[in-house]
Amino acid sequence: MSKFYYNEEQESYDAIVVGTGISGGWAAKELCEAGLKTLVLERGRMVKHIDDYVTANKDPWDFPNGGEATKEIIEQQPKQNRTGYTTNQASHMWFVNDKEHPYNETKRFDWMRGYHLGGRSLQWGRQSYRWSDIDFNANKKEGISIDWPVRYKDIAPWYSKVETYIGVSGEALNLPQLPDSEFLPMMELNCVEQHFREKVAENFDGRVVTAGRTAHLTGTKQFDGRSKCQFRNRCIRGCPFGAYFSSLSSTLPAAEATGNMTLRPDSIVHEIMYDPDTKKATGVKVIDANTKETFEFKAKVIFLCASAIASTSILMQSKSDTFPNGMGNESDQLGRNIMDHHLGVGASGKFDGFEDNYYKGRKPSGIYIPRFRNLGGTSERSEYKRGFGYQGGASRGNWEDTVAELAYGKDLKDAVLKPGGWQFGMTGFGEVLPYEENRFTLDYDKLDDWGLPTVTFDAEFKENEWKMREDMKQSAVDMLTKAGLKDVTPYDNPGALGLGIHEMGTARMGRDRKTSVLNGNNQLHDVSNVYVTDGSFMTSANCVNPSLTYMAFTARAADHAVKELKKGNI
Repeated sequence: MSKFYYNEEQESYDAIVVGTGISGGWAAKELCEAGLKTLVLERGRMVKHIDDYVTANKDPWDFPNGGEATKEIIEQQPKQNRTGYTTNQASHMWFVNDKEHPYNETKRFDWMRGYHLGGRSLQWGRQSYRWSDIDFNANKKEGISIDWPVRYKDIAPWYSKVETYIGVSGEALNLPQLPDSEFLPMMELNCVEQHFREKVAENFDGRVVTAGRTAHLTGTKQFDGRSKCQFRNRCIRGCPFGAYFSSLSSTLPAAEATGNMTLRPDSIVHEIMYDPDTKKATGVKVIDANTKETFEFKAKVIFLCASAIASTSILMQSKSDTFPNGMGNESDQLGRNIMDHHLGVGASGKFDGFEDNYYKGRKPSGIYIPRFRNLGGTSERSEYKRGFGYQGGASRGNWEDTVAELAYGKDLKDAVLKPGGWQFGMTGFGEVLPYEENRFTLDYDKLDDWGLPTVTFDAEFKENEWKMREDMKQSAVDMLTKAGLKDVTPYDNPGALGLGIHEMGTARMGRDRKTSVLNGNNQLHDVSNVYVTDGSFMTSANCVNPSLTYMAFTARAADHAVKELKKGNI
């Protein structure tokens, strides 16, 4: 039987949190700090901060074949391997074995998962951006999907709360499409990135180049149990310094410190129990991942934070006479409106100059170009709606320079002892619109090892995304060319939905239970003591990394739940 951590098992709890990733960690922290006895359930294995980051201090030469994924890894993780980077030898252990955790594809969907304590907060890209009212108003303005039930003013204070706690490095710009955060000092641009920034400002109105806004500690401000970024750029392995925010380095230790958290890993939640008399959830049903024993845990309030697909799957499986099609599914919106970001399109080039300049360490972030399309005036485009941003950066050390046929003997030795020329690459992140027909369903004819239905995806990019990609590619070429780069080469490798690892939208929030699953406080319309605060609740996708928004909405929902419990409303 799996072990309970920090406290012994109780008969019932004030709150249950399902999942320990970005959202689950925040829910645990906020609920525990408010005094609620909270059971935190994680379907994956226990992981201890620092101790279990087994590859964090290994160098490239410590891995055979340069660390590339082995044949065995690829055979076990064929879908996780689609990213091209997650399953190398340094990080493959943080992603699931696809044979043990199968899913089905009517259309290709890259479902990247991390089943362990901390979830994907250990491997996320750390880019942290606020939404603006441009984003919260877009659906209503354009008549697409349904309106968000919140606006920027509702979430702004929670952004500030989260940013102050996690630490976000960046630069204030005062842009209407990208509100500023509570910033730590930004990571400085290197000389070529600074040159690019100046040339873009000189040649393109309305385009701004800044440093990526990242959840990395910089400067002198002190954070409990964490130290500032060491510029190693080994983040995906787990950071022994706690330099980037994760549940393991930050929110879960804070929850543990209250004495109110009981943690149980290896616990697969598959159903929420419901009392038709009180019209409230009473607890959750759990399968032990190792022994396959079944358990029930009871609580006054439940937070689903298992990820967009997993949380919605739990709701779908929570059937009763009241909810024959899944809990809270009167709208038939569970599983629909799958969104992600489309990426893998941009350009790269080489830069002559600054040969006497280099940089210190390996910066874990580069440049960011905020959205500059469809914001009014000359930025408007008729061929597609919404917009995109870019991430990218400049570096030295191009090994192509050492492969020339004449590079042998003394010439080769000299070549490898000198840094290569400067290269600059940038990739776009575009918004995907919410489409009802982009969905997943549960297949009860294909069960997993725990007797639960497997997920079947049927979702794809559509015309708006394809038209946007043309602009994403050409705009990247234009900016690099104007900045004086040579051999500028565009690329477009679309992959499929899921590849951005930003899946969202499967239990959207809205103003009407007939068209949405959740209200503006992240509560199920029909079951007030169930909150969903991971990517499931998203009503549109924006073009920025969504994790900061998940955290802010989770903190806000936890505050709401605590107040409603005290009032006796839930």
